[in-house]
Amino acid sequence: MMSFFVRVGAPRHLDVRRFFVLLGLLIVGIVVVAAIFAPLIATHDPYVQNLDLRMVPPSWMDGGGSEHLFGTDQLGRDYFSRLVYGARISMTIGLLTVIISGLIGISLGVIGGFFGGRVDNVVMFIITCRLSIPLILVALTVVALIGNSLAVVIVTLGFLLWERFAVVARTTTMQVRHREFVDAARAAGASLSHILIREILPSIMPHLIVVATLEMAIAIMLEAALSFLGLGVPPPLPSWGLMIAEARDYMFFTPWVIMIPGLSLFILVFGINLVGDGMRDLIMGSRSR
Repeated sequence: MMSFFVRVGAPRHLDVRRFFVLLGLLIVGIVVVAAIFAPLIATHDPYVQNLDLRMVPPSWMDGGGSEHLFGTDQLGRDYFSRLVYGARISMTIGLLTVIISGLIGISLGVIGGFFGGRVDNVVMFIITCRLSIPLILVALTVVALIGNSLAVVIVTLGFLLWERFAVVARTTTMQVRHREFVDAARAAGASLSHILIREILPSIMPHLIVVATLEMAIAIMLEAALSFLGLGVPPPLPSWGLMIAEARDYMFFTPWVIMIPGLSLFILVFGINLVGDGMRDLIMGSRSR
């Protein structure tokens, strides 16, 4: 009888896990489509101001209309259009930050894990130094000194979010550096770059993809935090964090101005985390078999 319930319960657990993975992919896919096709989806120019239409409620509230689906902000700009263009900024920051941090962290981790010894000690020292640095304080200092712009935010976050890539790349490289296919490549006379790029890197890439999803969510949240503090993406760019910062003075009287970008940010980060968790479960499941 016990084995019967195990057989019945297992597929249900897999279906629930698959549902959440598909939900995460759907959320991220919708945001990516909105980011790519923002000029086609947006109903208004997100930068055009109309002070006669300030703080118009969303269409589903009293006083709202179909012309402005999510209402307008304190300067009369269409909220739906700014939200759509904000998705482009969030995804751009998340993707480019992951690329920069991934290049730094994966390079250090693979080199340290493959060579070991003193090289690994140097890599571990660099990782420890990075972990000792308070992330948000350094980001605030750099942006305050250099100036807030989209490029500065991306580069700053990229140079501060590489340690997870380095740790995972180092650990997984140590696990595969003595595998048969690596020894076969050495015996065949393959160059060091060939072994690292063509043999080691593809073997550890599934783990790094999981890290990339988590890092993307962290980068988006950090950008929102910096923008909320006035040191992130400069106005009038429609960043979701900046929209939340601009709406905090009106949230007690018109709470929807802060709820819409805040809920959008939460849903996007939630969707990215669902995708990352699903990929982690997929990797762990394949290894257990």
